[in-house]
Amino acid sequence: MTALAFKVKSKNGQQILKDLTSDSTVGELKMFLSSISDVSIERVSVLCGYPPKPLDISNDSQKLSDIGLKTGETLIVEEKSAAASVTSSAESKPVENGVASHETLVPCRPGILMKKVVPSDNSCLFTSIGFVLNGNVDTSVHTLMREIIAMEVASDVDTYNEAVLGKPNADYCVWIQQPSSWGGAIEVAILSRFYGLEMAVVDTLNAIINRFGEDKNYGQRVFLLFDGVHYDPLYLEQVDGGIQTIFPTEDMEIYREAEQLAHEAKSSRQFTDVNKFTLRCNVCDKLITGYVEAQKHAKETTHTNFGEV
Repeated sequence: MTALAFKVKSKNGQQILKDLTSDSTVGELKMFLSSISDVSIERVSVLCGYPPKPLDISNDSQKLSDIGLKTGETLIVEEKSAAASVTSSAESKPVENGVASHETLVPCRPGILMKKVVPSDNSCLFTSIGFVLNGNVDTSVHTLMREIIAMEVASDVDTYNEAVLGKPNADYCVWIQQPSSWGGAIEVAILSRFYGLEMAVVDTLNAIINRFGEDKNYGQRVFLLFDGVHYDPLYLEQVDGGIQTIFPTEDMEIYREAEQLAHEAKSSRQFTDVNKFTLRCNVCDKLITGYVEAQKHAKETTHTNFGEV
């Protein structure tokens, strides 16, 4: 009998299931998945493997070892219903290594692409990513994401060298886990790979979209808005009041809406000029104007804890 651990992804987010063994039955698995996902047992549907494929859980008395489940596998829980059988193309591309809400797997409904404002607390990137993954603003998610990034960077010192990071690998791993440290392109790229979806950063300063994970052919895409300093998540507010934050990568209509939003924001100057924005040094309380001055202050004083004003 072997202990099993699974990463479970459902509309409720991502959890680790450690309560089963190779001798546990399919029925027991469904019971736990139902509890985790808030999907009734009779409607539990599971995708597994890469690319994710339906797992046969029709025989409740079968052992998990008999259906080929191994520890460390990712189980994606969906809810079987009449409405869920929309189009096979939508269902065949769940988030491979991320957190998806139930809205993810249905076609885009008519709605408006909008910005969700998150706090300017030095962790806005991580809060924004948490929102597009889980559909709510949770300012505590940065802790886990910073740990994920630090572990990835520490595990590949050749790729993440001092030239790339701007500091020694070990120093960066300590730095990124500090709540005062800002995230940027390196961090977005790592989290894109970890969660298994494309992260499209809508840059309103330059009116362009930078796509992280574009070369991985992920099935799903999320949008983040970046004004030169601050990140906010984008979501589709639907006519029925629901929201959608994760979209099929082949949905170019929503992509073009994001492009249009970037152009409109640039034309109305809804961005922050990094040479003019004001920061406060949280060590000595000095007010600093612009990114260059902040870098200079950090070199002269070794103060690296800055906050937005």
